[in-house]
Parts: sequence; C-alpha cells; structure tokens
Amino acid sequence: MLKGKNILLGVCGSIASYKSAELVRLLVKSGANVKVVLTEDASSFITPLTFSTLSKNPVYSSYYKKDTGEWNNHVELALWADLFVIAPITANTIAKLANGLCDNLLSAIYLSAKCPVYFAPAMDLDMWKHPSTQANIKKLQQFGNLMISPGKGELASGLFGEGRMAEPEEITEVLIKYFFRNLSLAGKKVMVTAGPTYEAIDPVRFIGNHSSGKMGLSIAYECATRGAQVILICGPTNLQKEHPSIKRINIVSAKQMFETVNEYFDETDICILSAAVADYTPDTVAENKIKKQDSTFNLSLQKTKDIAADLGARKDNKILIGFALETENEISNAISKLERKNLDFIVLNSLNDDGAGFKTDSNKITIIKRNKEQIDYTLKSKEEVAEDIVNEIEKLTGSR
Repeated sequence: MLKGKNILLGVCGSIASYKSAELVRLLVKSGANVKVVLTEDASSFITPLTFSTLSKNPVYSSYYKKDTGEWNNHVELALWADLFVIAPITANTIAKLANGLCDNLLSAIYLSAKCPVYFAPAMDLDMWKHPSTQANIKKLQQFGNLMISPGKGELASGLFGEGRMAEPEEITEVLIKYFFRNLSLAGKKVMVTAGPTYEAIDPVRFIGNHSSGKMGLSIAYECATRGAQVILICGPTNLQKEHPSIKRINIVSAKQMFETVNEYFDETDICILSAAVADYTPDTVAENKIKKQDSTFNLSLQKTKDIAADLGARKDNKILIGFALETENEISNAISKLERKNLDFIVLNSLNDDGAGFKTDSNKITIIKRNKEQIDYTLKSKEEVAEDIVNEIEKLTGSR
C-alpha cells in the first residue's frame, strides 16, 4: 500500500525506541522506502545495525561520517522524504523543535522539511502532563505538525497512565491513511455529537444509557481525515480519537448538549447527530444523596429538548444527519423520525442485529434517504461504517 513512498523515520532516546524497529519492518512490508535518523541518545537504546538491516538503507545519526568525513546532507534527506515521522519523540526533542533549536541532524532535517511531519510522543506520565510539554506540543501542532497521540498503560517508571508511544500498527495505519486520504471535505465545518448523556438524580446517581461514543468518534475522525474542521460534542466516555482538525467539547447532560450544539450550529455546514441523548430528565435533582428508605421510589421525569427537531426546523441549506436505534418497527420508526425532524438522511441500526449497537466495535446499518431509498450494509467495524456514512454525506455536499 505504500509502494514507492519515501518515509524518513526519526528515533529519539527512549525505551520506546524498540517499537521503532517493528515500525520499520511494517513500513517496509507495506512497500515503503525507509531511511532512519537516530539521535545520539537513541543509539544507547537500539543499535543502528538493527535499523540498517530492517530498512536496507544506511542509518544517519550525525552531520558527517567520522571515518570518512563525508557530510550527511540534511537538506537532501528532508527533500527525499514524502513523509517525516518521529517515533518516539521525547520531551527534550519536542522542546527543541517547538523552539527552533538545531543541535543535531534530526532537528536540522526537521527545520528543512517541506513534507508533512508526524510525531509520536513517548515519555513518563508526569513529563507528559507538565505544562511546558503540553505548551510545546501545542506549538508544534500550530506549525502544522501532526501528533499521533500516546496511549495509556504501564510506563517504564512503573506508573500507569498516558505516555506510551502508539503501537507500530497504529502508526502504520495513520501513515497509510495519509497517503490515501480523501480531502473532499476540505473547507467544510462539521459538527458531530457522540456518546451518551447522564441526567442527574442526585450528586451520586444518574439516568444514562450504554452508548460508548465509538461510532460518533469514528465519524468525527473520518471527517477530519477528509479535510473538514470538526467540532466534536461528546458525552461521558473514556474513549479518545484525536486529530489536529478535531476540537472536542465534553458535556454531561442533554441540556448541556442542546446548549453547546446551538452555540456552534450557525457556523456549521454539516451536522451529524450520532449521540444517544436522553429523552427524559428528572424534574428536580436532590441536593444530597437519596437514602434507601422506602420499598419503592418514584421519580418524576420531563422531556428533554429535541435537538434534531430544533435544528431541522431552521437548518436552511445545511446538511443534517440523524441516527435511529430501534428494537421494533425499525424502518417505519426511522422514516417517521427522518420526516418529522427534516433530516437529509437517517442512519438506522438495530439492537436485534448481533454485533451492532452499543458497546461493540462493529455496527450494521441501513441508511434511509429523503426519497425513502434504503441502502443496507453488512456488519462492519465502526471505522468502516463511518467511511460509509461520510461517503453518503459527500454525495450531498455536491448539491449544496
């Protein structure tokens, strides 16, 4: 899939550099031409011989070859690369690149690079969270560099948390998607709602649902990879799917979702309402935890505001997409919602289909258009389902 692509890999001094050997193997297996640049400290963790063997290319670590005095031309290396990825990148190198310091070959190549630059941080939890590190990362992103976010897990220090370099398979997937990206949504502003809402009963309890948010996050990411600027309004979920073009706003309740959606709707071209918003919320919220005393407990509920109907009544020329999760009379209920809420199309998924719905990595959908045309899809991963949904949205953008 990467045949003929020139990828320059920078490796910094981190225990995570052992993953970089596997990354080179995967990239070469995908057909890429790979050259590796090591910092001096990186050579203490993994040898140049490992990388030269895997990449079948010389490894670069200094401005010149000490035995011959021959110059390693940083400009030529930068121009050779279709893509420059630094994995792992340490807090030290992040700080250098963010502030234009140039004291080794890797940083000189970075300052000369005309191609896109991806960076995959690896460091301990406290270093990752430090304000200076976060400020430097933000500066790198403002320069147009793209971060491949670290994962959570056990770190070399023994702590548990963020800071683990993304796995080689994840990084390879990101790079493949870059080369095969479709920027058909460039210039479009997209709003996506995702996840559940929690409606408080008291300071401890709430009414909620089983939505994980994975479908909405996958849609937001797919829109971003196609060039859109995305506002992701997300209910409570631990899932992360980051992209430089996604601005994530976390909310909790249906009321907060309604208010946030309305704040950004006017500037939106496309709105995709995939969140599982509560239909009802308690009339009152107890100030203190409700004690278990009586054998029964009655809760008075009131309807929440209907976000889709509100937006549909004033959408003008915007594209508005809704979702329907049904358990009975699925098609008729979805069509009713499509018409009542003035949607451009509705995505129907059923809890009766194995592998679909909440808390799964897969989904099986039917898209129903305004003319009642139905498109049935097989069971797929939610990332693939997101592609199918955005493909249908693309068809609508041509007429708006």
